[in-house]
Amino acid sequence: MITIIAATNRPNSNTLKVAKYYQQQLKLKGSDAKLFSLEHLPADVLNTDMYGKRSVAFQKIQDLISSTEKFIFIMPEYNGSYPGVLKVLVDACNYPDSFYDKKAALVGVSSGKYGNIRGVDHFTGVCHYVHLHVLPLRLHIPNIKQELDENGNLFKEDTLKFTDEQIDKFIKF
Repeated sequence: MITIIAATNRPNSNTLKVAKYYQQQLKLKGSDAKLFSLEHLPADVLNTDMYGKRSVAFQKIQDLISSTEKFIFIMPEYNGSYPGVLKVLVDACNYPDSFYDKKAALVGVSSGKYGNIRGVDHFTGVCHYVHLHVLPLRLHIPNIKQELDENGNLFKEDTLKFTDEQIDKFIKF
């Protein structure tokens, strides 16, 4: 099973729009994927699900993570890195079995001109630590506000080319 993680808790984010685009493209290629937005993390996750505790609300998320074999992380740039809420998700999940020897594709998005290069690199280190195998083709989508049309879809030719290539490689990965 594939799960796409929209790695921000910001409601109606451009990150979520890109995640939905990836879900749509995977479906067109015959691969269904679940979508999980971090805006749906329990509000008290830091108090209820860290350090071996488990809430009923987070258990549903843990079950999704546990049943996933491949992840696509769509990560916006927050202060030169990835959002802290993504690290909270990883830290709250059961270690090591949540991510161990599973696969991931990484996509950085930003309103600036670098597409979250540093955040994707930072999160790659976390992935390696939890033994999550990362697809070598990591994408960076800069100027995200200019990359999405009025329906929230990517439309620029070069971006479509690279996302299509990444999706094809990820399906085979």
